[in-house]
Amino acid sequence: MTTTLITGATRGLGLETARALSALGHTVYLGSRDAERGERAARQTGGHILPLDVTDEASLHAAAALLHEREDHLDVLVNNAGIPGPFTEATELTGDDLRTVYDTNVFGVVRTTRAFLPLLRAAPNPVVVNVSSGLGCLTAVGDPAARAKAVPDWMPGLAYASSKAALNMVTAQYAHALPGFRINAVDPGYTATDFNGRTGHRTVEQGARIIVRMACAGPEGPTGSYLADHGRLPW
Repeated sequence: MTTTLITGATRGLGLETARALSALGHTVYLGSRDAERGERAARQTGGHILPLDVTDEASLHAAAALLHEREDHLDVLVNNAGIPGPFTEATELTGDDLRTVYDTNVFGVVRTTRAFLPLLRAAPNPVVVNVSSGLGCLTAVGDPAARAKAVPDWMPGLAYASSKAALNMVTAQYAHALPGFRINAVDPGYTATDFNGRTGHRTVEQGARIIVRMACAGPEGPTGSYLADHGRLPW
């Protein structure tokens, strides 16, 4: 039985990923800050709530200890928790605006990965999926042709986009440091969720496909890659 933890799993892409992986036979733990929402999501997906907050180191260590009481290893970690931050003019953003977004989207991934690393190392084929975004594609910023081909929904957004570019490098560095793992960043595309006021044109089922595919990556699967449904994205 594959044991999987998904952060930010109570709605949107995280909830759909939990549903899909549960249907594939995974034992899914849903990371949630809100107990009531987490219990509701667990009932909807057949998963198990795991209370945690990716911005709180103590919370993550408590969650890892609790999971260790229930499981002797963790096969898959999906770092899905994220916040959009303000989509305002770059010249209007402050350092505090970026710090808030990075605390979840970048530092939260580092905290979570580190907290669960011992359980991941105990798995025969550990997998980490970092939910990134095409907005973190640096190539798309300066190359209109690449943007049209690889990231057609690109838009400016200093705080969020730069946090996802940073997450891509975090992914690449972890993949380099942990060659026995499959560690990838994925772009679900512009998906209709509460995250963007349901303005996206992709369904959560479509958006979650690449997350689910990489969560199921075998030993011969890619690592250190930046992937969307249509293939590899340029960094």
